Amino acid sequence: MTTAGNPSSESPDRTALSPMTPLPPQDGAGRPRILRVAGPLVQITCPPTVAMHDLVMLGNARLPGEVVAIHGDTATVEAYEYTGGLAPGHPAEPQGRPLSVRLAPDLLGGVFDGLLRPLASIGDLLTAGGPTTGEPDRRTWAFTPRVAEGVAVTAGDVLGEIGEGVPLRLLAPPDLSGEVTWVAAAGDRPTSTVLAVVGGQEVRMEQSWPVRRPRPVARRLPAEVPLNTGQRAVDLLFPVTRGSTVAVPGGFGTGKTMLLQQIAKWCDADVIVYVGCGERGNEMADVIEDLEELTDPRSGGRLTERTVTIANTSNMPMMAREASVHTGATVAEYFRDMGLDVVLIADSTSRWAEALREFASRMGQLPAEEGYPAGLASQLAAFYERAASVRTLGGATGSVTVIGAVSPPGGDRTEPVTAHTERFVRCLWSLDRDLAYARHYPAVSWSQSFSRDAGTLAAVHARAGDAEWAERRGRVARQLAEADRLADLVELVGITALPPRERISVLAGRLLREAAIQQNALSPADAYSAPEKTAALVEAVLTIVDRCLELVDSGIPPDAIEAVDFTPLLRARETARPTETAPIAAARDTLLARLKEAA
Repeated sequence: MTTAGNPSSESPDRTALSPMTPLPPQDGAGRPRILRVAGPLVQITCPPTVAMHDLVMLGNARLPGEVVAIHGDTATVEAYEYTGGLAPGHPAEPQGRPLSVRLAPDLLGGVFDGLLRPLASIGDLLTAGGPTTGEPDRRTWAFTPRVAEGVAVTAGDVLGEIGEGVPLRLLAPPDLSGEVTWVAAAGDRPTSTVLAVVGGQEVRMEQSWPVRRPRPVARRLPAEVPLNTGQRAVDLLFPVTRGSTVAVPGGFGTGKTMLLQQIAKWCDADVIVYVGCGERGNEMADVIEDLEELTDPRSGGRLTERTVTIANTSNMPMMAREASVHTGATVAEYFRDMGLDVVLIADSTSRWAEALREFASRMGQLPAEEGYPAGLASQLAAFYERAASVRTLGGATGSVTVIGAVSPPGGDRTEPVTAHTERFVRCLWSLDRDLAYARHYPAVSWSQSFSRDAGTLAAVHARAGDAEWAERRGRVARQLAEADRLADLVELVGITALPPRERISVLAGRLLREAAIQQNALSPADAYSAPEKTAALVEAVLTIVDRCLELVDSGIPPDAIEAVDFTPLLRARETARPTETAPIAAARDTLLARLKEAA
């Protein structure tokens, strides 16, 4: 299963022990034994060869676990399965290698648990006893060689192309270089077949890689290419670049999962890695079913054909959540190294942090804020650090964009997970409870969100010929903020007590919210909004607002303007298809004519 020459096939660096270190107590066969079981925490006798993060198989059922602490002749193991039935004296088998996962093209379209083991069916997500696993997908894949025998290659060079649709590539492993002494002919091959021999080492489609070790790259690049999500509230006000990081905090019922599902469906990434970390099983089943039914706008096939789903739901073993986000990052980096743009969605990192807190408590670690371990901030930073736009070892450009949902208890954004996450991300899409309860989707708060990528993208749009992008975004943000400020005054004194221009500002805020920012995820015409449609809607609203201001400045009473029927403009977002702008221009012209009559 392991690709020859891959770094994961070698033993990790060990800290040398003194030759006088006594061997721990073992059974008659010389095998380590379990000393203590406390939920997911298992203590075992520790031979000198065991290192941190080594994989250990526990008991006769060979339950997987990972070494997280070593104290003298005792090692503490974090078990990734239910430990019922384990008892002191049962065998423990250190594997001499870190926790690793199998990486191969057949991950696309699959559903896996937190350790990247295939789930037998979607129904596994709903079983109270947890998942059952099936066999890995053993499809054959079309292979086309791209090197000839006798050619010298280095790490990351393309050896061949795999399959159709998503442009997958067979690469030289990260630590392997040398002469190609043999390469397979074109044809359909299973992932376990040797496809090339480089420097005496065999290379296969499938390989193994440690989940906690970031895959190497030539260098990190500035993130300057926009990631179009198809969601106007995001693309217009809080845009994100490929290779950036996003946090989506929001309380219960504010629409986090819905927004992340929409991004998974419509963003212009090559591959989607969706990690359901501690979420409800029925929600994950809905996500998978939706992806299977949705047509990919790029290829015309099923969207699942370029999606990897990692489902570690709330009814599955808790500590597998801790591994699931690292597993997702490893899968994302695997496809990134092929020169692809990948979006990694983690829903939610709060459930991941809860698993960290649970295990830290069992280990007796000194708790920090709200019982979370003191290393919570560093672990969050390490996870988001794996997002990047990079130059791969083979010279291609790829990216991993990380979008993590945060579920603060009671919507308290000062709690540790939310507060620390905001420090490390480039964009924050904060979901507002009041907007959600008012059925405003997506409920992204324009007052509590930010995008540190906006300045970079303004220059990118200017170079692409849209010099007005920054001004348009800035004006929308200012108009929405002004409307929010005036809303409190309206509640106190009424709309008629405001000066004419401020009454138009209140109207402008409503038009922007309902005609441009709001979006219907269930409408075929409005679930996705192309950049040209988004720009057309915003320009139409701003043109109408400018005309209203001109009229009140000329002495037209605000009552006459507020009495105009703005329905054509409000309905334009649903009458125009995702890439259409003509119906929006027609609605704008209709409103301008009505305003002229009102004057």
